Amino acid sequence: MARTIVGVNDAQAVKKWSGLLSVAATKSSYFSNKMMGEGKRSKRPIQRIDDLESDAGDAVTVDLLMPMKMEPIIGSDTLDGKEESLRYYTDRVLIDQVRGGADLGDRMTRKRTLRSLREDALDAMKNWWARLFDELFFIHLSGARGTGTGYLWSAGNPFFNVNSLNAPDASHLMYASTATSKSTITNAMGMDLRLIDRAVAKAETMGGDSTDELSMVPCDIEGESKYVCLMHTFQFDALKSSASTGQWLDIQKAAAAAQGQKNPIFSGALGEYNGVILHKHRNVIQFNDYGAGTNLPAARALFMGSQAALICFGSPGTGLRFDWTEELKDHGDKVKIGSNSIFGVKKATYKNADNSVTRDFGVMALDTYAVNPG
Repeated sequence: MARTIVGVNDAQAVKKWSGLLSVAATKSSYFSNKMMGEGKRSKRPIQRIDDLESDAGDAVTVDLLMPMKMEPIIGSDTLDGKEESLRYYTDRVLIDQVRGGADLGDRMTRKRTLRSLREDALDAMKNWWARLFDELFFIHLSGARGTGTGYLWSAGNPFFNVNSLNAPDASHLMYASTATSKSTITNAMGMDLRLIDRAVAKAETMGGDSTDELSMVPCDIEGESKYVCLMHTFQFDALKSSASTGQWLDIQKAAAAAQGQKNPIFSGALGEYNGVILHKHRNVIQFNDYGAGTNLPAARALFMGSQAALICFGSPGTGLRFDWTEELKDHGDKVKIGSNSIFGVKKATYKNADNSVTRDFGVMALDTYAVNPG
């Protein structure tokens, strides 16, 4: 005898579970939980903008206010007519619908209620969405899909046509040691503290002041300026091996003593060095074609300041970032649960002063030899 599943797609339940999915996916995502700030004035590596009036196919515009550079007016000299017009660089993020779903089959029994099936679907989909977002951030921030296996996103997924990948420009790409290109990387050029020092020096001196070139803005962590270096697990192994025991202890102590050490961006941090919070992750983009013989393994660490990447959400019609759908199948005997979100992800890039070159803003790629130490 066929069962009748009562309450599927109930409006109040759908709204409730849409909200629960939004919260759960955010908490489960590495980038959302640690690196994301809300609004156009965010000083975190990931800038989230909710434009819930927008729909799939729309574009969300993000403006970057440029510093004023007018000469000061002194004493009683007239200011009227000499005010400087505020200048903006603009980036656009296209948004589109992304969907996923769970087929719960004939799992419905007297002991397994619709609520328990919803809980199973929530648990599965929150992890799917979190992984989906994190992989997107790694891919867009790196400007490449890389050769890593096990990703949800294939290189040919049409979502990469919505906001195309932008490879690092020459000003935002550094190589380990004395290498000047991927072909000059050798197996002796792993991640080390010297590369981080070089990245800090470059970030602190590029652009800004009275120029029209963009400067890299550090993150604001409880009033202190910090950068973030997110490296592959293999790169971290090389970094730790290259540092003396005393150096590594100092790096760990610096993170523990930092004024903002309770900030989420410090959660799970490996340590702090030269004002840079160090993190590692297995999904940092990897390559297998570096070196003169195009056969060396490499990885692309992400050296990030504020607004390295943008994520913009539209609305699936509920006023929430996610929508939850439920359908009965097989004459009411089985249930399928789906979820969707309208959003776009993009590395923040802006045209230079004369609009001739598109440049990265808040991230530098640090490419090194990176081999499995096991």
